Amino acid sequence: MIKMQGHEISQEFDCPYIVTNKACNEHFFAMDLTADELSIYLQTGWRKFGWYYFRPNCHGCKACVPLRVLAQEFKPSKSQRKVLRKNEKTEFKVCDLEYRDEIFELYKKHSEVRFEQPVNKKEFIETHYFPSCPSFQTEYFIDGKLIAVGFLDQSSEGLSSVYFIYDTDYTYLSPGVFSILCEVDLAKRLNFSYYYLGYWIKENKSMEYKNRYYPHEIYDWHAEDWKRCEKN
Repeated sequence: MIKMQGHEISQEFDCPYIVTNKACNEHFFAMDLTADELSIYLQTGWRKFGWYYFRPNCHGCKACVPLRVLAQEFKPSKSQRKVLRKNEKTEFKVCDLEYRDEIFELYKKHSEVRFEQPVNKKEFIETHYFPSCPSFQTEYFIDGKLIAVGFLDQSSEGLSSVYFIYDTDYTYLSPGVFSILCEVDLAKRLNFSYYYLGYWIKENKSMEYKNRYYPHEIYDWHAEDWKRCEKN
């Protein structure tokens, strides 16, 4: 049974992805969603943080495009195979959701260095450690040192990447790329069809990386269906 408040439409706000645009979300709050229920929302373009579920409802703009990698068919590119070789000594673990202070310190450093943003421990815990659906975390180690953590949701058909943090001292290892490769492979090994990468925005250069994992599908908001994309 889905426990949620009714859907609402937010007031307009400055778009964080396209600076000249205004944005608006459809949203609701939910808890205790099953894997099957989560699949329904992911299939129709919804994303979430904690108990907050949302999808864009912007007037005249459909720039935020849901993207999912076809896990069973995915093959890493030449540059992605290079990242795998660079990370031969990086240990990848799948773990239950479990808060530790070292994870928050990693998040704090990641946010301050990459985005120059202050952080709040209470908000971090509420966002990532109050799960509203089947969820877990992935952890990455070098010589026993935690260098990165990924937060994922698990539906009945795939994995959904919620957020990823890493120690910026290890940027040279391309940890973001490596995490996607590990998690797509995990989805494949779990016999899931999809690995959801959230919204891809063509006009936003910081999201170009999402369009480099083939084959993948993007969601057509008008047709309410997914479109397959192959590498040219």
